[in-house]
Amino acid sequence: MEALRDTDPAHIGAQALLARLGAGGMGQVYLGRSPGGRLVAVKVIRDEITGHPEALARFRREAETVRAVRSAYTANLIDASLAAPPYWIATEYVAGPTLSHAVAERGGLPADTCRRLFAALAEGLASVHAYGVTHRDLKPQNVILGAQGPQLIDFGIARGVGDTALTQDGQAPGTPGYTAPEVLLGAEAGAAADVFALGATLAYAATGRPPFGTGAAATVSYRAVHEPIDVSGVESGLAALIGACVAKDPAQRPDPAEVIRRCGVRDALPDDPVYVGLGVLGEAVPVHEMRTQGPGMPYRYTPTRHAAGTAAPTPTPAPRQRRTALWVAAAVALAVVGAVAVWNLPWGGKGGEDPRTGAQSPGAGGPSGTPAAQSPVAKSPAGPPVFIKQTGPNIDDFDPTKNTCKEPVEEQAKSDFQIAVTTAESDYLHEVKPGTVQIGFRMKYAPDDMPPYYVAVVVKPQHEIDENGRSTSVTNNRQLGFVAKARNVYEGVGTKWKDLTYPDDFSMELNGKKVKAPSLAQEPGGWTVVFRHATSDTEHKSMFCTGFIS
Repeated sequence: MEALRDTDPAHIGAQALLARLGAGGMGQVYLGRSPGGRLVAVKVIRDEITGHPEALARFRREAETVRAVRSAYTANLIDASLAAPPYWIATEYVAGPTLSHAVAERGGLPADTCRRLFAALAEGLASVHAYGVTHRDLKPQNVILGAQGPQLIDFGIARGVGDTALTQDGQAPGTPGYTAPEVLLGAEAGAAADVFALGATLAYAATGRPPFGTGAAATVSYRAVHEPIDVSGVESGLAALIGACVAKDPAQRPDPAEVIRRCGVRDALPDDPVYVGLGVLGEAVPVHEMRTQGPGMPYRYTPTRHAAGTAAPTPTPAPRQRRTALWVAAAVALAVVGAVAVWNLPWGGKGGEDPRTGAQSPGAGGPSGTPAAQSPVAKSPAGPPVFIKQTGPNIDDFDPTKNTCKEPVEEQAKSDFQIAVTTAESDYLHEVKPGTVQIGFRMKYAPDDMPPYYVAVVVKPQHEIDENGRSTSVTNNRQLGFVAKARNVYEGVGTKWKDLTYPDDFSMELNGKKVKAPSLAQEPGGWTVVFRHATSDTEHKSMFCTGFIS
């Protein structure tokens, strides 16, 4: 939960806004209060999305699904505005972290806690299925751990009986690692596919690891179809139940009622001390102070250029801005409406072998490296990083047409890691010189005596650059990009922003020669920005990818 900014609207519909809960690929989510005092979560769709028929249809489908499904395991619809922009829906607010966030903070959960959670989520699925709806994107990010038990959220790609599919051509619904094999192979996502996702979700809860490993989407999906799930170290009975849920043949999977029976729980999940210790009571709700927008400043939602599927709204007096700032928490308290591209993973893992070609397929912002035309840089002795080096072809690539990076990142960002990318036209956050970009990062919370955690920022243009700093004709850029000196996020006052300016603070090493970063004017179009966790100059992994338009 974050404080409202001066640029946020005071109200959405009749809901008075109290705080920011998070953001997703389709919009911003606020904590609001209804006129009668009820807390609500308000999702506002981006202006950019309103012109995309499929995305708008998904947003409307979510509202329709939440309205139709009345369950103890889903948040009820309070209000919605779907006839004209700004489009928004308000559901009851459920305090608590997502399962993804809780496990990332604590690690894998004990077997008994997992069984209670397993049974509760299975009961939630049974309730949803009773309405003729399949969720189709169950995963840890879409489970909120509330005080009364888990809640299923994000029904943006859910389907009822007779509904038509809303997926991009050639893509399966869901998220790699949680999407059932039959769906990946082209079949419809039925109730058994939700059971597969349930098993994969509980594998993550029990181990703290992605259920089918990390890497490129195709690699993870290949494992889901052909390889066993990762339940190493899980208590045998729980591992067997998870294995049954993720059987490759959907006919071999238990239904939710059988899952509940096999869990054999005898007490309520909210009575489990481990569950309560995950922060299910939520954060304190801020007191609302009446706010008004300035004269001549009607609310207008201006999208950000965020690769991992988040956005920040900006009320603007006129549609003159081409670019806007990006302020993002790498992990948020509430999972929200998913990105349009079903392969768009906010966080992922290191690269793996591409099952289609046998070649190494790095993750988003994959192993930064030399393009094929260059020889690899010899590894330097391990030590605190200064300027990270290129060790292999780098496939980091921000797609401005889709407002997303094309590959998942290699390492999950710490839950309180935050970034900011501000362009000159983002005049409501910082004063930024024309032709420059202000880039910042920090840990929102910085306990004392934390070990060093180095972050290096990489800015990469669309074209490769030669030794004289000029753009070449090579558009399939596999260079690492221009890097800034690695910074320890806990250096000095840990919660203070570490700020950089592009191009002033960035350079590239080519064949032993230092090349200064070119101006934005030299390379108009989309630029990629990657935040890399570095343990030495030659050992670094992408943890956050975004971009901007020059």
